[in-house]
Amino acid sequence: MEITIGMPLINDLSCNHYLGRRRDGGYYVKRHVADWKDELGWKLKPHHMEDWKLPLIVRCDIVQADKRTRDPSNFAKVCLDSIEDTTGINDVNMRWVDGSISYGEYAKLVITIKEG
Repeated sequence: MEITIGMPLINDLSCNHYLGRRRDGGYYVKRHVADWKDELGWKLKPHHMEDWKLPLIVRCDIVQADKRTRDPSNFAKVCLDSIEDTTGINDVNMRWVDGSISYGEYAKLVITIKEG
């Protein structure tokens, strides 16, 4: 089984920026990133990935509208955590694969998930 989902490439989505810091020193997931994770989760829910053969192979390709330098690895934490939150599959049972970077009119992440 394999699914491919396109998600918008929003600000603060990388592992370097998705957390905010509270006054007491703790951390929280920024609201717009949490909304993005929820949206990805709702797109994954109908596929019942908890029944798939593990490990899951997760690939992320970047389509960007500008010429900034982005590293696909920086999006791994947010994507894998979102999959884990939705399916209950621990991210230890997922294998990350860096995808390619291309240019298009709209910035997005193309996330492909297949069973192992």
